[in-house]
Amino acid sequence: MALIIIVSKAIEIYTWVLVIYALLSWFPGAYDSTLGKFIIKISRPYLSLFERVRLNVGPIDFTIIVAVFVLQLAGRGLILLLSKILMMV
Repeated sequence: MALIIIVSKAIEIYTWVLVIYALLSWFPGAYDSTLGKFIIKISRPYLSLFERVRLNVGPIDFTIIVAVFVLQLAGRGLILLLSKILMMV
């Protein structure tokens, strides 16, 4: 059970990291701050998976929204899988 809680919290924290990454784009120079550099360093590897797919509609980029949706969906699937495995043990 503890493993499921850890995975759930990790997904929740990473979702907030992605939301903060999106919000930093509203403030000029925010990506150059220490927090901005840290957020970029931990969010870029995941977001780079979505760069091949064009998720722009005009000037609006939906990459973060799709990335958060996929993360939540995969997280729920992983938690469901873990709970079924742990029930068998």
